Amino acid sequence: MVKFDCDYMQGAVPEILTRIASINDEQIDGYGFDGYCDSAKSKIREACGLPDADVEFMIGGTQTNMVAITATLRSFEGVIAAETGHIYVHECGAIENMGHKVISLPSHNGKLDPAEVKEYMHKFYADETYPHMVMPKMVYISHPTELGSLYTLDELKALRSICDEYKMLLYVDGARLGYGLNASNTDVTLKNLAENVDMFYIGGTKVGALFGEALVIKDKNLIPNFFSIKKQSGAVLAKGWLLGLQFDTLFTDNLYNNISRHAIVMAEKLRQGFIDKGYRMYSDSYTNQQFFILKKDKIEELKKKVSFAAWEEFDSDHRIVRFATSWATGEEDVEELLKLI
Repeated sequence: MVKFDCDYMQGAVPEILTRIASINDEQIDGYGFDGYCDSAKSKIREACGLPDADVEFMIGGTQTNMVAITATLRSFEGVIAAETGHIYVHECGAIENMGHKVISLPSHNGKLDPAEVKEYMHKFYADETYPHMVMPKMVYISHPTELGSLYTLDELKALRSICDEYKMLLYVDGARLGYGLNASNTDVTLKNLAENVDMFYIGGTKVGALFGEALVIKDKNLIPNFFSIKKQSGAVLAKGWLLGLQFDTLFTDNLYNNISRHAIVMAEKLRQGFIDKGYRMYSDSYTNQQFFILKKDKIEELKKKVSFAAWEEFDSDHRIVRFATSWATGEEDVEELLKLI
């Protein structure tokens, strides 16, 4: 059976496994206070063009979002997100559980419309009773979004301008960031992203690592005592060198971009194959997640030989489905899928 369920079904790139094995007998300082973490942070800062940024290694995406967002918001502050945003839909209310409201705005193929964010903020402060309301202090976006779409550089700059006008932070969930930065139709580079946002994380779990995310905080003074906050949140890995070593490897010899680009090439082949056979796209995605509208009987037929994600109903006869490629997707798997459809 060929599998396209998600982008974290396989372990890690061989380079990471080799390095872990090579240092397995070393005795290494714990909690991220080690040379491998230091080296990885330096490489990430250089790649981002942020020599003074704070880089914090986390274990998973939901954990990263929860700690980063709640560490920056006061008790009466909330975060704006698209109604399809991960923190709004697929994190079991983690942000709300920490006492902060997620304020949802309409999703446009997974993205926030900067004009609608500006309109919301204008109406918020135009209401004389706003001190009684949850105050928006952060804008959350994903790049790529949950639907595989990408923000343009102009859209990022527009959101940055709005956040500056209303004294809000701009935070980017980068769980699949490698796949977004290496899409064929993007004009956003890692340095562009770093320049225009306050915080973002570089996803490792879905992009070649066994696990782990690298949170980049542009102003290292934004969250004082971050280690203590991580510890209190249960987010400190005792063998922290495992995180540093993985990112040190991913950011050596352009490995992160190379493996991400492979996933994009596989996704483009998959996408074109579906289009050539007359299938309808659900979302306009040029990243590693591809969404189609399939008949329900076709889905049941495919499920016997292919695993993939069947999402909500499109109409009485069709469902929305997702096929996800990754750094590990083989061309033979894509070819087999295309034969079956």
